[in-house]
Amino acid sequence: MIRAVLLLGAVAYAWSAEPVVVDFEKAVPLLADGNGNRIPRWEEKGVVFTLARETHQTKGKGMLMFFTHLSTGRKGIACAMATEPIPVRATFPRPVSSVTVSFWASTGTPALLEAFDSEGKVVDRASLDSVPGRKAPGDPVPIFTMTVKGGRIAYVQFSGPREGEFLAADEVRFIPIDSAR
Repeated sequence: MIRAVLLLGAVAYAWSAEPVVVDFEKAVPLLADGNGNRIPRWEEKGVVFTLARETHQTKGKGMLMFFTHLSTGRKGIACAMATEPIPVRATFPRPVSSVTVSFWASTGTPALLEAFDSEGKVVDRASLDSVPGRKAPGDPVPIFTMTVKGGRIAYVQFSGPREGEFLAADEVRFIPIDSAR
C-alpha cells in the first residue's frame, strides 16, 4: 500500500511540471527610422536565442530579426541573413523534456526542428519537406507546430529556409526538468 502511494505521488510530481512559454511579444520588429531591428542575441524567460554559427559567405555579423505575422499581429524570431540562412538556436537555462515551437514561413519552405543534449548530440528531430501553405491568396499565412522530446534537452535549433526564404518562430513552449530530480 505504501509503495502504491509513493509511486502515485512520484507520477503526479513528474506530471506537475508546467510549460514555460516564450512569445516574443516584447520584441520591437521595426526601429523608429523604419529599418528592421536586427540583433545578435535575444533573451526571454531565461532562454537565449542566437544563430547556431557564424556567417561563412560574408564578413558581416550574423543577426536575428523579428517579423510580425500580418493576420494576427504576433511577433516571431528568425535568421536575418537572407542570402545565408543560418539555423536559429534556443538555449535553455536548465534541461527540458519537451519543446513545441509554433512557426510561420515562406510558402514551400522546408522546416527542421532539432533537439540537442548538453554534449551537442541530436536527441530528437521533427521535419517537414514543405510547410503548410495558404489555400487561397487572401488567406493568412498558416501557423503550424513542431515538437521534439528528449530526456535532457539543452538547446534546440530550427532551420530549413533556402536563400531568400524565412522560417519564423512565433512561440516556444517547453517543459523544464526539475533539477532536484
